[in-house]
Amino acid sequence: MKIVLASNNRGKLAELQAMFQPLGVALLRQGDLGIGEAEEPFRTFVENALAKARHAARHSGLPALADDAGLCVDAFGGLPGVDTAYYATQFGYPKGDDTNVRALLEQMQALDNRRAAMVSTLVAVRSADDPEPLIAVGRVSGEITREPRGQNGFGFDPVMFVPALGCTFAEVSDDVKNAHSHRGQSSRQMLGLIRERWL
Repeated sequence: MKIVLASNNRGKLAELQAMFQPLGVALLRQGDLGIGEAEEPFRTFVENALAKARHAARHSGLPALADDAGLCVDAFGGLPGVDTAYYATQFGYPKGDDTNVRALLEQMQALDNRRAAMVSTLVAVRSADDPEPLIAVGRVSGEITREPRGQNGFGFDPVMFVPALGCTFAEVSDDVKNAHSHRGQSSRQMLGLIRERWL
């Protein structure tokens, strides 16, 4: 079975391909099919993921999977949330993982409340008009470190300290990260839903 991944993020593609391998599903990046990015006008992960999945399915004619994920910082009332990918741009930095981490550490410099959660919402549709999208959510709570730690992963992994692991996501192997991460949780839920409903 071929499923279009409604993302051009290579890090996400690699993680999801590894996790979806047991299903024998081939994930195709939408950009490789000439499909542009969908609009993401909503304020919740689930609404944006659904919009992205429907967009990819409509333009590919294939089932589609979309992930909307982000960092929710307690001290910021849950923000940056759905704006995570563009977090640095509101502080004059270019969009990017390194600048996002820098901006976050600068904004949290004087804060003692460093609790945060990484959230991943996966939505899968059989077609653009699928009335019963599959929805899976994963969430990992932790704390934002005061400086980056580790060389692996992407996004906010170097500053997301996970108490259960005793380190940041960037300090563990891909296998360990996938076993504990927000995307790992949502992917395992989604695998179960696809097996139950689609196969």
